[in-house]
Parts: sequence; structure tokens; C-alpha cells
Amino acid sequence: MRIALCQINPTVGDLAGNVRRVLRDARRAAEAGAELAVFPELCVTGYPPQDLLDRPAFLDDVDGAVTLLAREAPDGLALLVGAPVRNETPVGKRLFNSALLLAGGAVQDAVSKTLLPTYDVFDEVRYFEPCPERRVIEHGGVRLGVHLCEDMWNHSGGADGEQVPYHLYAADPIAELAALGVDLFVNLSASPYAAGKPAERRQIIRESCREHGVPFVYVNQVGANTELIFDGGSQVQSAAGGVLWHAPLFEEAFHVWDTEAPGGAVEVPVESREAGGANTVAEVHDALVLGVRDYVAKTGPGVFDKALVGLSGGIDSAVTCAIAVAALGADRVVGVTMPSAYSSSGSVDDSRALAENLGIAFHEVPIRPAVDAFGAMLAPLFEGTEDGVAEENVQARARGVTLMAISNKFDHLLLTTGNKSEVAVGYSTLYGDMAGGLAVLADVFKTDVYRLAEHVNARAGRDVIPRSTITKPPSAELRPGQTDQDSLPPYDVLDAVLVRYVEGHASPAAIAAETGFDRALVDRVARLVDRSEYKRRQAAPGLRVSPKAFGSGRRLPIVMQRTRVTERGAAERVEGAPAAVGVDA
Repeated sequence: MRIALCQINPTVGDLAGNVRRVLRDARRAAEAGAELAVFPELCVTGYPPQDLLDRPAFLDDVDGAVTLLAREAPDGLALLVGAPVRNETPVGKRLFNSALLLAGGAVQDAVSKTLLPTYDVFDEVRYFEPCPERRVIEHGGVRLGVHLCEDMWNHSGGADGEQVPYHLYAADPIAELAALGVDLFVNLSASPYAAGKPAERRQIIRESCREHGVPFVYVNQVGANTELIFDGGSQVQSAAGGVLWHAPLFEEAFHVWDTEAPGGAVEVPVESREAGGANTVAEVHDALVLGVRDYVAKTGPGVFDKALVGLSGGIDSAVTCAIAVAALGADRVVGVTMPSAYSSSGSVDDSRALAENLGIAFHEVPIRPAVDAFGAMLAPLFEGTEDGVAEENVQARARGVTLMAISNKFDHLLLTTGNKSEVAVGYSTLYGDMAGGLAVLADVFKTDVYRLAEHVNARAGRDVIPRSTITKPPSAELRPGQTDQDSLPPYDVLDAVLVRYVEGHASPAAIAAETGFDRALVDRVARLVDRSEYKRRQAAPGLRVSPKAFGSGRRLPIVMQRTRVTERGAAERVEGAPAAVGVDA
């Protein structure tokens, strides 16, 4: 059988556009002589559709879209597409997450997802009923083990074949399908990107092939929907676990594979075909570019004309701006520098140089008149108090007001520039530098921002981001001589703590023991993270590129106090408490 792998970029809710994409590749598949075309999980609705699935009218429209796909599919070609299907029984959630076989103008067969993820960014149990049993789909004389995304993630073998000591689910759909005697595994996925995820998926598929002696077709969604970025990475692996074809990352792809000659193909060196290969920094860069591009494109025509970036002369705004230009083009990015009384001339010069190097429109709007006006207005109330964070943040908020005014006036999407290190510890100003519609670097630690800057310059073959921006000490420039390290540990130390506390869920005691860092320092960082939860709830959505990003995949209470009961029954405060208040730095 000739099978077309169709790695498409659907948009959540855009049923008409998604149908057009499916039919476009269906026609390509028919022209290439394919008998079956495979598309991603929930490609009819886009992933994740979230509470759109609660709307009866939306589900009626989904049914209409599926009917149209079946009717318009080329003669002689069957389609495997992902869509929600109503649960007609009187028990359970009202929908299944299904793979539908469309042929001859109708739905010929369907199988539904069993393993419904409900962790991190996933919440499928909220909407879907799990399928209790496995069934083989026969088509063209081939017994297909069709399953969806998470269904392949509970196999018994781990990396290099070692036994996994823990399984998240009781069922193993892959093993159950193999026991039914399938000729080919076919997985429809909507698996979001995180650094290291493409290699992990390859290994999961490889071990399934080797364990059961069955080749594997994997088709994943590509594109970005709000905070989630989907890398694609669709592939074919042989029964021995060799990669026969691998799609490029972060772009749509199409490939036809013949099951009759799986062993005759030369194994693909995957690293040469993936965007960036083993270079994680390049991979993250391209993920962020796709995230910005699709956020602007998928919000609809005429919503955002251009992207707007406040340029401080610092590394974060420079990298954000460079990513925006790579995503949208220089003609659709506007940079604004807003010097205050404490801004160095170098910061303004670096901002201007960056804009010239990128070829973007550039404006200078001094905020000193606004800051002075606020100072005069607040002077009677603040009389007799020491200047401090409140006065510093008036500057940040004046910049936020300025940028939002420009955004409103010209329909520009304001990109916030804070990185994950700052977002973690609250080193950002509510309604100031946190103002905006999309946080590009919110899941990139500060140390990795520097790596991204070097990558941008290396890819361009010149210093697009000025060397002085990369080498100067980072500073908010809200008071004379200020640097970030006046308030925070060095970023290499801070990030080493944060990656363990935020992504690894380790306790301060465990972090101090592992790293050798001073326990008081680790406790202080943990307290800053916990106390800043209220800020993160008010932040713009951030593009997810790590296994644990701030946003929908990390849910902690804002109002809490971490205590424990000692052996004697007394209450004892645990490091990191309380979380209900924070310093607006």
C-alpha cells in the first residue's frame, strides 16, 4: 500500500480552513498514487479545541466538515483524519477523540483514543471518554493498528530497551494492537514541542517497532496555537526501528511511503533533516519563530498589522525583536526605545543599531515628561517617604502605557520581552514591561537568551544583535548604576536553581545538596518564585519550549502558605512560603 503522510498546520476552530488543508494534501496524495492519506490528531478542529467542544453548534459544524471531507476526497483514496465524535451511549463523557477512515464518500470505520492525558498542558479527560478496547482497521489488504498520540506512550520498553519501572496507565494500546496481529502501526498525533521532545518520540517509536516487529507510521501536527508549538517530526520507521523517512521540523511536509518495500529504503540520518539537527538552541529559535508567526496569522486577517517591541538596548528585547523579524519580516516589525532619566546613551545607541541591522521601523519616545508628571502628581501623597521600587516602577509603567497606546493606535501586537528567569522570580513590573499580547521568551532562561543571541548572529553571519548588547551587564536602568545582580544571584546560579525548582520540582534542601549552593540563597529564590504566582496569572501567554513552562501546564494556588506538621505536632513553615504577596520589582 502507498501511504501519504500529511503533516499539516491546522488552526483551532477554523473548520473551513482545516478542510481545505486536508483536501489539498488529499489531492497531492491521489496524484502520487497513494491509497491512504494519514493526517494528524483532531486535524478537523485543530488542537487543542478546549471548550469549543462544549458548544453543540460547533460539534454540528464538525460533523458537517467530516461529511464534506468524505464527499470531496479523491476517488480511490481513503483518508485517516482526527476529529471529535459524539458518544451515543448514555454513559461517560459525551465525546470520543477519534481517528476516522473516510472512503467512498462516507465514514467507513473509526477508532478512538484510550489514553487521555491530563497532565501539564493536557486536559483531555475534561472532554473525552476513553475507548475501552482495541480494534484493527483493515484497508487495502493491510491490517492497520491505528491509534492516537498518547496511546503510543505507555509501552513496556524504555530507552535502549530497558524495562520501565512505572507506567502512567494500566493499558498498553500498542501491545494490545500487536497482539491482534497488525501489519503496521499508524499514529495520529498532536504532540507539542519541548526541547528534547523530537528525539524522545523517535526513541519511543523505535522501541515499539523493535519490541513488536511492526513498522510504524507517525503523523504529527505542525504549527502553533496560542502558547503551544507543534514541531511535526512525522516519520516512518521500519520493523527493526530504522528511520526510513523523517519530516523536517516546524514546517508542513508531505511524503508517500510504500509498505511493499520498507526494507529497501536507505535509513535517513535524522539529524541532517531536522531543523537545527542536534542543536537545541537552533531548534528553540525556530520554534519561537513559528510561535510568533502563527500567533499573528491565526488570530485572523486584520487583527494585528505588525509586531511592536520596546527596545531597551538589552539582550531580551534584542532577541525578541530578531525573532519577530524572522517570523514576520522586517517590514512588519516596529521598534520603540523609551529613554528615561537613567537610560544610558549606549542603550539608546544599541537599540538604534539593532533596528538598523534588522531593517525595521524605529522610533524614540522619551518618557521623562510622563515620569516627571507622575512624580509631581504623587508628591503630596509620597511626601516624607524614601524613594524606592514604587518610583522605579513608574518608569516601567510609563513605558507600558506608551507601548499600549501605539499598539491600540496602529493595531500592532505588542510583544513582551521578559525571560523565564525574570518571570520566575517576579523581576518584572505588572502593567509595565509585562504589558502586551504575547510573551516570546517567557519559557527561555536568561542564560539561554544569550545563546539565542549568539545563534541569531551566527546564522546571519554578522552581529545583527550588537556585541555591546551581549557583553554589557543586564540592567533595568530604573535607578543610577543599577544592574540585575544588585537584586538577583548571577544568572548562571539563578538558572541552575530555577531549572531544578520549577521544572524538576525539587525542594530547596535537595537543590542545595545537589548544587552546593548556599541554602539561604536557594530558599530566597524559592520564595521569590512562590510569591510571584499572582503576577504570572496576569501575564501574557508565553510560547512553550520546555517540558514545564509557566502557563496552563503549571497550576499552583496564588493564596497559600506552605507549612508542615512536625513529629511533635507543631506547625513549621516550609521554605518558599507564603505565596499570596510579592514585591513588584
